[in-house]
Parts: sequence; C-alpha cells; structure tokens
Amino acid sequence: MWGWDTPGKKVTVKVSWSADRHSAVADASGLWQVKVKTPQASHKPLSITFSDGTDRITVSNVLAGEVWVCGGQSNMEMGVRGYDGCPVEGANQTIAEASRYPGIRIAKVPAKMSATPLADTDVSWQVSSHACVGRASAVAYNFAKTLNVSLDVPVGIILTYKGATRCESWLNAQNIKALTQEPTDSAEIAKQFQQPEIRPVLWGNGTFSPVSHYTVRGITFYQGCGNVGNPQGYYTKLLSALAKQWRSDFGLGDIPFYFVQIAPFAYGDPSGDAAAKLRADQFEASKVIPNSGIVCTQDLVYAHEVNQIHPAQKRHVGERLAYLAMSGQYGLTELMSQSPSFKSMTVSGDSCIISLDNLYGSTNLMSGLKGFEVAGADSVFHTAEASWCQGKGVIVTCSEVKKPVAVRYCWHNFMLGNVANLAGLPLFPFRTDSW
Repeated sequence: MWGWDTPGKKVTVKVSWSADRHSAVADASGLWQVKVKTPQASHKPLSITFSDGTDRITVSNVLAGEVWVCGGQSNMEMGVRGYDGCPVEGANQTIAEASRYPGIRIAKVPAKMSATPLADTDVSWQVSSHACVGRASAVAYNFAKTLNVSLDVPVGIILTYKGATRCESWLNAQNIKALTQEPTDSAEIAKQFQQPEIRPVLWGNGTFSPVSHYTVRGITFYQGCGNVGNPQGYYTKLLSALAKQWRSDFGLGDIPFYFVQIAPFAYGDPSGDAAAKLRADQFEASKVIPNSGIVCTQDLVYAHEVNQIHPAQKRHVGERLAYLAMSGQYGLTELMSQSPSFKSMTVSGDSCIISLDNLYGSTNLMSGLKGFEVAGADSVFHTAEASWCQGKGVIVTCSEVKKPVAVRYCWHNFMLGNVANLAGLPLFPFRTDSW
C-alpha cells in the first residue's frame, strides 16, 4: 500500500484482519509505502484505516482475492455493450446477471499519455453490477467471471488499455531505444506520429505505470492488430520485452502472462498473409516468454465479419484466458486449456501426415476438416481435403498436387478453418514452408 502525505509525516495503517499496525514516514517527495500481509481470499468484507495523526481515512467493503491486470488495444477495451456497429454476443444477459457476482471488482484506469511515468491516476474499484459492467471490457469481465465461479473467491480486474495502440505504445523508453528506431522524446514522438494512439512510450507512461506497484496475480493482454505488417520476428521481440518490463515493474517475479492471438480480419486483402505472420510471431512469443500462454481465436469470427476488426464473440476469449490461468496458475489440471498446434509433417506418396500437439486424444471432427492448403515444388498452394486418422494424425491430400512439399493451415489474413481438439479449442494457424 502506498500514498502521499506531507514530507516527514508518519502514516499508520490498520487492517481489520490483523492486530498488527504498520507505519511509514513520508519521504522528501511525500511518498510513503508499507507492505501488509493479506488474509486468505474470502467474500467477507474487510476494512483498512489510514491515519497520520491529523487525518484519518477508512476504506470499507474491501475484499481479499485474486487481482489480474488486463491490457491491450480495442479488442480488450471493447465493453460488454460493444461499440457502435460492433455488437458483443450475450451483452444483455451478461449485464442483467452482473449483480449476481459481487465478488468481481473492476478498476478502469483512465487512458492517457504522459511524457514521464505517472505514479498516480484517478481510479477506483467498482462492484460488479448492471450499472457498470456494460462499460467494462467484455474479455476481461468474462475472464474474471469464470475465475470467480470456479475458484469461489473474489476476483479484481485492473483495466488498462487503449484502442489502436501498438506494442511500442506500452514499451518504456529504454526498450524503445534498444529495439526500435523510434524517438523517445515526447516532442519528437508527437511530430513523427500524427495519430496519437500509435505513439510509443507515452501510453505506457500514462496508463500502465500508475498501477505498476500493485500486487497482482498475473497479466492478460490482447493486442497485435496495430502491429500487422511488421517484419516477421519483430513482434516476438517486442512482446517478449514488454512481458519482461511489466514483470520487472511489479517486482513479483515471472508472474503469468497470458495473451490473445489476433482474430481473422481482412486488413484490406483477405487472401494476404501479413496478419498470418503476426499470429505466427505471437505464437512464437508464447514459446519464449517464461510462464506464458496464448489463446487462439481462429474459430471466434463469423464469415460475415471479414471486415469487422472487432468480432462479437468475446465471452469465449475471456473464458479461454481463464482456462489458461486455472490450469497453469491454480492447479486445475483436469482442464483442457491448450489449443492444438503443429508438431511435424511427413509425406507419404500424395499425402501429407500432420502431427499435432495438445489434441487431448482426438480432433473434433473425423472428416471434412477445412482450412488446409497444399503446394508442390512450384510453391503454388491449392485447397486440400483433410481427415483424422487415429494413430497417424491429420491426413491432407489434394488432387491437384501429386507430390506435395508443404502444407498451410489458415495462413491468410482472413480464413476460417474448423479443426479443433477434444475440448473444442481451435488449431493454431501454421505453415510448414518458409517461402
């Protein structure tokens, strides 16, 4: 716990769950900080009293539970009510039932830019209710709801996001200098980037830094659309640096970092592959960032949403993030939380046999698997047929390619496949070639 007072003032902190008293003296800048051991998670209301001998403040209806930070760009920012022209499925039901979950607490950090890291911001906790949930992140709220119901403990979500931001928007000046050619001086940033949302450094300084001393269980992140078009491999470095940066800021070790792969979207050319390359970079980041996990959203877009960058199916995104947390952080090992991914390929005659990880025993369909393409030595890809063969994997063939060399799955900006594992979690897009 921390705050500000007159320099030299002694601040005493008394908590309702302990007879211990904690105190600290405000330093020359007025800052004071104490560490308090929290009780076991419970829905029992608690209170905290702060006093400096002159003023006394008591904060009531405090809960002890699991706190997660939820950051990113517009698909994380998208509220339960949706945006104009961008609905969220199940919005009315979610809002109508919100008061059934008073153990969910929501703190929305105001989105702002700052030339220097801010230490404070105008933010407060809200109890889940129909009055506030509509404006809260649909992904984050469904994440919290799933954890709250499963663990039966309070769950707090700190919402810190800004639509249209790039990964660079959240990196600090040190990382921007080390990884990019972009400016870090605020005047130069404004001069070079006319669109405020894509400016580096400033959004992290103003929107994330104020909560970076809070004690949290982990981080969820949904961002990437703003980086489509980056050279392959670039985003992996950026996201890895961001996870390391935020963990360092919190000072809590390698806390969980769970993030979402961008959904299918045309980006001006449905058959292009710029988004596919970004998804590959995100998947690679999940392999190199310690204690991390990635959610696949390949199946959470309808065909008519080809030009809708904010798809409506947000509940499943939040739930899948929660599955990662529940299996990886809370020990619910019976959960099937991982999407299948490419493992290896062998060629036998005119057939490609694809082996996949994390199937949990089977694909969702035995035949009629869609989303695959096959190419021969000429590097020209053709739509392929695929089916599940127990003991071998997915068998992919194409009558137009007698000597297959490479296979791709949903390797386009917008392409919808239907392959999933026993839990119904979708297959990550992949390619076996490097053309």
